[in-house]
Amino acid sequence: MSQEDEDKVGEPLIEELSDGEPDTAQNSSKRKREDDAKPQSKRAAKKRKQTKKPKDVDDDALDTEQGVNHAIAHMDSQLMADHLAQRTKRFQPNLSLVEAEDVHIPASAIRDASSWDQEFLEKFSGPRRKKSKKGQKLSDAPEAKGSPHTLVVAGAGLRAAELVRGLRKFQTKESLVAKLFAKHIKLGEAIETVKNSRIGIGVGTPQRIIDLLDNGALKLDNLERIVLDASHIDAKKRGVLDMQDTQPQVVKLLSRQELKERYGVEEGKVELLLF
Repeated sequence: MSQEDEDKVGEPLIEELSDGEPDTAQNSSKRKREDDAKPQSKRAAKKRKQTKKPKDVDDDALDTEQGVNHAIAHMDSQLMADHLAQRTKRFQPNLSLVEAEDVHIPASAIRDASSWDQEFLEKFSGPRRKKSKKGQKLSDAPEAKGSPHTLVVAGAGLRAAELVRGLRKFQTKESLVAKLFAKHIKLGEAIETVKNSRIGIGVGTPQRIIDLLDNGALKLDNLERIVLDASHIDAKKRGVLDMQDTQPQVVKLLSRQELKERYGVEEGKVELLLF
């Protein structure tokens, strides 16, 4: 055996396989698991972002036991208009300046209710002798069918049904407190009811009201006021203006051209009350 052969005795046969060489199959599998997890992580993060309450909502103003955001009651007309605009910017960030202007609700459209909580409560829960600005009782209904003097807008069918029960005292044989929401009521059924009924107060969700207006069953000719159930919050501390599912619909309803041209005018005026 030569000297060279003797030197090679005892050398490991796998010397050329470096310890630093990556395990291709193992690393490929690991990358696949990481890639598969990324979309799920993004979706979960997006879901968390959508369900959390807005940052500008003060927890101290939220009464979860009564389901009320007390901050709404302290906003005057301008603050309320700013609040609506902020919500539109949050939930519809891709609107152009022109589009944002189209859905803007001016302060002149909003009745300042910051100093008359008790008056409002009396008007909508007190005796039937209370009158509307045209001298009608709230229990009266215009002669035209499907043409209420008051619309009450809530964020969900369950809440709308609760409000209907509270307003039943204003219903008579000649004046219906109409259910304008989708829960257990098909659109076709709602259309027939509205078309054939004298309605004093209509209570519903924004999209169902929009559908009835677009169909022509519901009319705005005799409308005097729109009451938005803005202070009510759900178990997650969210109001009708705090959710992606409802805020754009509310703004779409309130910014209809036939309503906007009647905000702030003397003849045929429509007032917005956010309460």
